[in-house]
Amino acid sequence: MQLIRDIHEACRTAGRPAVSFEFFPPRTEEGDRTLLEKTIPALLALKPDYCSVTFGAGGSTREKTIGIVDRIQREHALTAMMHLTCVNSTREQLGEVLAEARARGIDNILALRGDPPGGTGEWIATEGGFQYSSELVAFIRGLGGYCIGTAGFPEGHIAQTAGKLADWKFLAEKVEAGADFIITQLFFDNEDFYRFHEHLTKKLGVAVPIIPGLLPILSGKQTKKFTEMCGARLPAAFVARLDDFGDDDAAVIEYGIEYATRQCEALLKFGVPGLHFYSLNKAHSTTQVVRNLGLAR
Repeated sequence: MQLIRDIHEACRTAGRPAVSFEFFPPRTEEGDRTLLEKTIPALLALKPDYCSVTFGAGGSTREKTIGIVDRIQREHALTAMMHLTCVNSTREQLGEVLAEARARGIDNILALRGDPPGGTGEWIATEGGFQYSSELVAFIRGLGGYCIGTAGFPEGHIAQTAGKLADWKFLAEKVEAGADFIITQLFFDNEDFYRFHEHLTKKLGVAVPIIPGLLPILSGKQTKKFTEMCGARLPAAFVARLDDFGDDDAAVIEYGIEYATRQCEALLKFGVPGLHFYSLNKAHSTTQVVRNLGLAR
């Protein structure tokens, strides 16, 4: 499998954005079958450049994450990136996970601090582990041979009480520690991304690819829950439309496709090196947005 930094360089040379999708490990066997036998094959028809697979809160899906990434690469020949978090893991345990990943041909890692076990509450470092994701990035870089991604937050991390400028400084430190590219948290106002990008590149000297993460929404309630959890802001006009739709998820889905398409068009005009779609393990909306943009190869 290719290293994602090489994929981005090849796309830059070819004059096109990289397209990637994110999946999460399902909780049931039926969900596994749907993801691996329906969703992924449907999205593969778009010829994406790579995909990623998340960890559950507290690293609760570690083995499943590795297994899904392995299957995607073996069965579908698509480069897949494994998320890895600091939660509930010592340095030695993280080394073992990375060794298993390498043995399975998984060379692309998204290094994250991660959410607390259960997804809520105070984040506490594991004794013998890492407090910050920059430490995890440096640890992986020290092992050699991996391509490392990290997460960026256009509106600042929800847990960063010192504000977004402090958060962005820490992000620059993660790049200095060895991150090859940045994928952002979801956002719904491109102005947040533009300010984030300008500060990183012009004031902090970040030179790695900064890839926006987009969510074509599937329901009003779900979207509001996501944004509350991650601290993303919903524009007033956006919220008003969701309120108008109420429980009409079919209308919300179509609006989500339209909104994400417009977002992506503006981001591509801005010159982003790629688009990373949070698929929520569904194919329809992401497929429509990618086709609307003329990026299905």
